[in-house]
Amino acid sequence: MQVLNQHGRMYGYEINRAVQNRTDGNLTLTFGMVYPLLHQLEREGALLTQTEEVDGRLRKYYCPRPSTELPTSRQPTDHNRLIRMTQPFLKPSSTWAVCQ
Repeated sequence: MQVLNQHGRMYGYEINRAVQNRTDGNLTLTFGMVYPLLHQLEREGALLTQTEEVDGRLRKYYCPRPSTELPTSRQPTDHNRLIRMTQPFLKPSSTWAVCQ
């Protein structure tokens, strides 16, 4: 949401590239992660969408709904959910798998 709030209207690939650029390439989101989240945010009313034809293909653009229309608790909930989901992958492991 923060990327969309800063850049405005973007499509999925642009969002993915913006996240990569913002994290100096340290975080790459798969499209299997990005699109389900975008679809969920759209269903919940946090995003507006527009579909346009570009080079003969349909492209779906996502735009954040103006903040005055969002519940104030929405963004911290998303942030906390993302932290809970990614935390297990970011913790250093006390054991290491060894390939032979």
